[in-house]
Amino acid sequence: MEFLPSWFYELGPVWQALLAGTFCWITTALGASVVFAKKQVSVKYLDAMLGFAAGIMIAASIWSLLEPSMEMSESLGYIKWMPATVGFILGALCIRIADAYVPHLHLGLPSDAAEGMKTSWRRATLLVMAITLHNIPEGLAVGVLFGAAATGIDPTGTATVAAAVVLAIGISIQNFPEGMAVSLPLRGEGVSRGLSFNYGQLSGLVNPPSAVIGALAVIFIQPILPYALGFAAGAMIFVVVEELIPTSQRHGNTDIATIGTVIGFCVMMVLDVSLG
Repeated sequence: MEFLPSWFYELGPVWQALLAGTFCWITTALGASVVFAKKQVSVKYLDAMLGFAAGIMIAASIWSLLEPSMEMSESLGYIKWMPATVGFILGALCIRIADAYVPHLHLGLPSDAAEGMKTSWRRATLLVMAITLHNIPEGLAVGVLFGAAATGIDPTGTATVAAAVVLAIGISIQNFPEGMAVSLPLRGEGVSRGLSFNYGQLSGLVNPPSAVIGALAVIFIQPILPYALGFAAGAMIFVVVEELIPTSQRHGNTDIATIGTVIGFCVMMVLDVSLG
């Protein structure tokens, strides 16, 4: 299904991935720009939006990544579940290693709760690093799917440009509240509007390069494609369980955050099935 201008479909997969990754970054910046209109929003709203983002990522991991990986594996003669499982574990493991060594601070926690290697980085930088860590697998997922569509080795037709565009749209939707979740708390702590916005949009700046890397990887090393899809899914699910869900429920808004997750899951599922 083509729902973008025809020129987009005529581009190479690397350019498509770059544009999609840039769009994901722009929506993060738009979320961060709310700081120019408001100094703060309710904690309940932020928790609901973080839950919504978690739902988007869970659904994207299933329908956009794991299902195509397994369908593709079967058609290529692999054990159906093997590449998805191996890739999923490796993706989660890589994010776990990065989580252990890269200095970062999860939203809503005091500065002395920073994780990773000890550093003298400012609180704002640590907050940006936390969001940046989970934007990397999002960008990779988008790039891998564009690369998969270009390889032409998917006889099932599950890895298409339309499916990659839908994934980028879903990730962009959930990037908006993530930009807010960085910029608004910083503004509430007395950081200037301009600097708060800058930190918020920086967290999404990793999306374009990581999308390009994902596309290039599967184009030049085609046999890894089913594994790469599983890898991106594993990395995203690790982020959801380790950061997004705990953060969304840290302030006691458990029901609101959970409802947000359910709604986010349904939105991404509908987008993927109806448009992808």
